Amino acid sequence: MRLGLHALGVGAGAQREVIEAVARSAERFGFATIWAGEHVVMVDKAQSRYPYSSDGQIAVPADADWLDPFVALSFASAATRRIRVATGVLLLPEHNPVTVAKRAASLDSLSGGRLVLGVGVGWSQEEFAALGIPFARRGPRTNEYVKAMRVLWREDVASFAGEFVSFSGVRVYPKPVHGRRIPLVIGGNSDAALTRVARIGDGWYGFNLSGVDAVRDRLTRLAKLCCDAGRDVQELDVSVALKNPRPQDLAELAALGVGELVLVEGPPEDASAAEQWVAELAQRWNAGNTPLGRAVD
Repeated sequence: MRLGLHALGVGAGAQREVIEAVARSAERFGFATIWAGEHVVMVDKAQSRYPYSSDGQIAVPADADWLDPFVALSFASAATRRIRVATGVLLLPEHNPVTVAKRAASLDSLSGGRLVLGVGVGWSQEEFAALGIPFARRGPRTNEYVKAMRVLWREDVASFAGEFVSFSGVRVYPKPVHGRRIPLVIGGNSDAALTRVARIGDGWYGFNLSGVDAVRDRLTRLAKLCCDAGRDVQELDVSVALKNPRPQDLAELAALGVGELVLVEGPPEDASAAEQWVAELAQRWNAGNTPLGRAVD
């Protein structure tokens, strides 16, 4: 069972010194992945319901610093050598997929093939409106964008004709490091999101689930959807974040087939305190299966 840390890009985690300190310390103390999420814009009084809390409200203040995840993760990857860097998640239908393919492959190249591209369809109608992108049919748009990006990564001269994106005879370099493919993880807990995982995903990122029972329920559903799609759920790399995770959850999650438990935590504002903060997390969770989160140099 791997441990991930979803701590960068927002608030204190948007400061360069904190990003570098947290990333270095997370790698040193055995965390497998460092995650950063995305919102392009926030609004003070959203009418859209946030799907990952009981009250429908996102906990992040609208005026908090929120970095572009590719930028945040580029600083994290530059400060490290082994730890994976992951978007958790990039709101794919809000972007041009040709540009995303370019940015993702660039970060993958510079990080030595450590990028995991987590994507989701988004939930904020206000955000889509500000970007001038239709909120309706964002699911089919996402599906098509994923297919188009894989063509761009795979082919030297790429062509694609779809409802939402088309291009012909284009070259996009660099190519991803490992087999011209970047692991593409689908975020979201709904049946629609799990259907997308089963059909086109390399993995699933379940976010802010209430506990192990909720993970079990969603994985049971995902296994059925994979079967319907002619796939084995065990092919997928599964990462989950829980609302109130406990170290004793690790064994049950591993038995369910979860590959990574992602801890969603806010780092200290003082970068000099970041190493101790990460060390204490690692000690509590025995990160990297090292004795009490012992540092790995």
